Order: sequence, then structure tokens, then C-alpha cells
Amino acid sequence: MPEMPEVETVRRGLIENVQGRKITHVEIRYPNLITGDVEQFIEFVTGSTIQGIGRRAKFLLIHLDNGYTIISHLRMEGKYRISADPSAIDKHSHAIFSLDNGQKLIYNDVRKFGRMQLWNTDDLANNKSIAKLGPEPLSKEFTFANLKPRIVRHRKDIKTVLLDQTVMSGLGNIYVDEILWKVKIHPETPADHLSDLDIQNIIEASNTEMQNAIAAGGSTIRSYLDANGHKGNMQNSLKVYGKEKTPCPRCGTEIVKIKVGGRGTHFCPHCQVVK
Repeated sequence: MPEMPEVETVRRGLIENVQGRKITHVEIRYPNLITGDVEQFIEFVTGSTIQGIGRRAKFLLIHLDNGYTIISHLRMEGKYRISADPSAIDKHSHAIFSLDNGQKLIYNDVRKFGRMQLWNTDDLANNKSIAKLGPEPLSKEFTFANLKPRIVRHRKDIKTVLLDQTVMSGLGNIYVDEILWKVKIHPETPADHLSDLDIQNIIEASNTEMQNAIAAGGSTIRSYLDANGHKGNMQNSLKVYGKEKTPCPRCGTEIVKIKVGGRGTHFCPHCQVVK
């Protein structure tokens, strides 16, 4: 699933390619992609101009000049592509936005898990999906004072807690594994066992990891591509995710993979011990 760095990379590519463009035609080939009335979505989006592209955690926010925003979640394998070539549209192209410069903004999703919803821009904070999100890395709200009570009230393992988007948002399986390795915390450590220093270290590592991943264009593990069709490079810098049976870069112990909360989880059994 694209995480915060991947979605931010897509956002930047869309700004470069479609901001300021008028949407002249909308075709929805998979109606379940749209949360809400499909015909109303098409009616309100057609003829509008893309005023800006925002992001909140893993959600893309396509702001239109008519007072509405398309809230787009890529889920597992959703991706956007901009092209004027008809061959760019295939059986997995579920939404096609024709633009006034002859290009098409194509939403492609092999798994069909992604969703789009039209919402009043001035009321975005009250959208159910947006309102429940916790603070995200690199934001002014991502502070010790905000995060400590959200984390330590849980007795569940810290891996599951950090994946909970209501606790802190934007991170998924890849980057949580990387962050816990950086701060030397076992993924099965109960969240309420963490010290203040542990939590501060998680905050700092999360900010650093997100900065580095965004600079690298995100991680391409399976099928992720940015809006220009480019792969990310952060996968080349990952320390533990997908590295099972290879030496830990820090101590040389073999990285192991286990299931935590039903999610494949990578860690070093020597560096990361349960508290």
C-alpha cells in the first residue's frame, strides 16, 4: 500500500502536470470506486478546474475551483497516470478525467480497492475519514504532547498501535518496521511499556524516515509508480523490511519475519528486544 511518502510523491507529480487544468469530461468505468452518487460526482467534477493538490496522511485531496474536493485513497495498488496516448488506458483504468490540454488523468487500480469521494472543500475537517486521523510526521501537530497519550493508553503491541491511523497517520507496514528498527524497539512491545524517551525517539525517527523517503520518491516494493510513471528509490535504503534471513546492518544478526497483528513484520532479534 502506498504510504505517506508515496502519496506525497504522487501529489507533487500531479501538481506539476494537472494543476490549473480544466476537466472537460469524466468517465467512471468502475462505479464502486466512487463513494456516493456516481452521476452527481461526474456532474460536479465535469467543467471544473483543478485548483490545487493537497494531502492528508495517505489521502490525496484534489481541490476543484467550484468549492469541492475529490478525496482519493489509493489503498493497495491505486495509481494515477497522465497521458494523451490512448494505449495508456487499459482494463484496469477505472476513472478517466479528460483535460483541456488533450491529456488524460487516468486512475488505474488492479485490485479495485481504491476509493474517491466528492466533498465540500470548506468542510473537509468534518469528513469521517479525515476527521479520525491522528497527527502525521513532519506536521506541527506531530509532537510528544500530542502523541504520548495516544500511544501509552494502549496495551496492544507497538507495531499495531503505530499502524492505527487514529493514533498517528501516514505510516504503513514498511515504514513502521523501519522506524522500530531505528529506535531499537521490538514490534511486540506493549505500547504502554514505552518510556518517554522511547516515544520521543519514535517521533524523531518517523520525521527523519519520512523526509528521506519523500526525497527518494517513495518505495517501490511491488507496483508503486508516481504520477510520471517512475519507480521510487527508497526500497534501496530499507534496513529490515523485506530483508528476512539477511544480516542486520547494525549488528549482523539475521533479520527475522513474524506476524504481528496479522501483518508481516521484520526486525532484528538482537537489536530489538521486548520491554
